[in-house]
Amino acid sequence: MIDNRITHRMADGVRVPGTWRHAFICNGGSYFLTDLFIYADGLVDCWELVTLDEFEQKLRHGWVATSLPDGGRASAHDLASWTFGEPCTWQTPDLLLAEVRDTIDELNGRPDSTARCLTAVDVFMADRTEENRAAARAAYLAVPETVRHYALGDMDRKDRPLKLLVAGPGGRTPDERAETVTQEQYDAAVAYFEDHAQWLAKAASRVPADGPAESFAPAVKIYHSHERRALEDPGKKALRNDYPAPITLGDDAYPSVAHAYWARSVAAPEARTAVVAAESGAKARTVASAVARREGWEQVRTAVMARLLRAKYEQHPDLAAILLATGDATLLYDDADSGFWGDNGGRGRNWTGRLLELVRAELLARQALVD
Repeated sequence: MIDNRITHRMADGVRVPGTWRHAFICNGGSYFLTDLFIYADGLVDCWELVTLDEFEQKLRHGWVATSLPDGGRASAHDLASWTFGEPCTWQTPDLLLAEVRDTIDELNGRPDSTARCLTAVDVFMADRTEENRAAARAAYLAVPETVRHYALGDMDRKDRPLKLLVAGPGGRTPDERAETVTQEQYDAAVAYFEDHAQWLAKAASRVPADGPAESFAPAVKIYHSHERRALEDPGKKALRNDYPAPITLGDDAYPSVAHAYWARSVAAPEARTAVVAAESGAKARTVASAVARREGWEQVRTAVMARLLRAKYEQHPDLAAILLATGDATLLYDDADSGFWGDNGGRGRNWTGRLLELVRAELLARQALVD
């Protein structure tokens, strides 16, 4: 399972999602504890990027080790080294390969072996023929042994109802015990899956009290633009920080958010004057970058930007309407000069986009209070 182990690599400018898991690499007779990176396009990084077929060969030949010898030398780079003493492992090449294949399915949003097994069970429950039971049993056996216990997501019963169902009355459970299934046990398993199906049907129709967890609107990309004057119909260009929308903070006036941000970033008062006088937001940045930042700027810059964005959309209701028109969409802000402020193809932190979403929520809250 992927859980929160999320990573990616860039391939020809495309972000390829991935995950990782621990593994041992056997190199020169020594074993190295490392991370095995698995990507959605089927490539696996085991100290080199290989295809799934090549990865299988690495497994078969012991480069990716699933058995560890007593007395073998091992290390975790720059952390520790040790010698195996009576090692106990539960992986085999076939098991690890099956788990990696499942991971690739999961990264691509496809049904993995567990999902395929449960689908086969649904088919059997709808039409309880021996042919369908055999198909469900085969699908169960295709699930890696290391994850079968979790197939039903039931921490109390584990996969026992599943084993009883695919074995059938008088059959033997597909495990080491090979237990003969009684009619009573089988009937209980059938009842379990009937109840489970009803629970899933109710769960699917259940909506969180405060609405769905996911945005209903597609993400909005706020591309670069370099407008020198306000437009009659600016569209999303108005959401750029360098869009010419003057703001006032106390006794200070600025031609744009970008001017205000860079003016407040510099230490010397005379430099602030030069920044404010710059002919564009981009020029304001150039002027500011040539002089020293004020002390502690990195710690306050997000708070400053939040205040400036609030001022912009409070003082320009027409621009606030454009921001509100984005609904609950994720806002992705391009900023070639900053991986902190920009999304930049998924490589940046997108703080401008995140703060715009915050200001949008505050505007909506204010509307709700008025209404």
